[in-house]
Amino acid sequence: MRILITNDDGINAPGLEVLHRIATEIAGPSGEVWTVAPAFEQSGVGHCISYTHPMMIAKLGERRFAAEGSPADCVLAAIYDVLQGAKPDLVLSGVNRGNNAGENVLYSGTIGGAMEAALQGLHAIALSQFMGPATEDLADPFEAAAQHGTAVVRALLDRGLWTQDDYRLFYNVNFPPVPAARVRGMKVAAQGFRRGSSFSCEAQQSPSGRKFLWIKGGPQHASTQPGTDVAANLDGHIAVTPMRADLTAHDLLSDLEARLA
Repeated sequence: MRILITNDDGINAPGLEVLHRIATEIAGPSGEVWTVAPAFEQSGVGHCISYTHPMMIAKLGERRFAAEGSPADCVLAAIYDVLQGAKPDLVLSGVNRGNNAGENVLYSGTIGGAMEAALQGLHAIALSQFMGPATEDLADPFEAAAQHGTAVVRALLDRGLWTQDDYRLFYNVNFPPVPAARVRGMKVAAQGFRRGSSFSCEAQQSPSGRKFLWIKGGPQHASTQPGTDVAANLDGHIAVTPMRADLTAHDLLSDLEARLA
């Protein structure tokens, strides 16, 4: 099996090392693991692509490349340049430092990398490690993902749903903010929404008197509705969410058509 890994935290992020170990186990002795990741952190870029300017790519080692672009850029660079069109069997994106659950999904470069892979017709899984008080003092804050990640990926490959439609399914996996021994298993969950926890911005004045705005995130441990991703994570479960890039509100199409007739 040929596996491509990427992330949004950057080529030197510790979560990418965790993901490389997971991918190596999945690929097996005869498999290949290729890394194409952003040269610098790209958190919050979503599914951005560098459409208006070129990006530099550099080989750092055997099957290891850094690109000056977003995670989606890295997937495109891997397929059409690094691998010369020889598409990977699986794309893994992560392991992100921090959750990509709830409304975070819409901003996440980790999700963006997996989404681009799915749009390219590939199996793709995004993986993120929820952080919190129970992970702060761990020798490895990615412990839950490191110890349970391989089993989750294998379960999805062996028993997951993999569609062949235009907007193919991909998976969003969030590991809970607890030590590995306290993980309570997997739970399939919908994307949730943290009420009162949206992004905002805060103004600060520089020593020269100029105003700068910092983007601020909301409280990450505010829960979501039962049966959704954040709620599952805060209850100690690994949240597994099937996703598509199709943003159409299909449940409203008939009603809207009748209203506008």
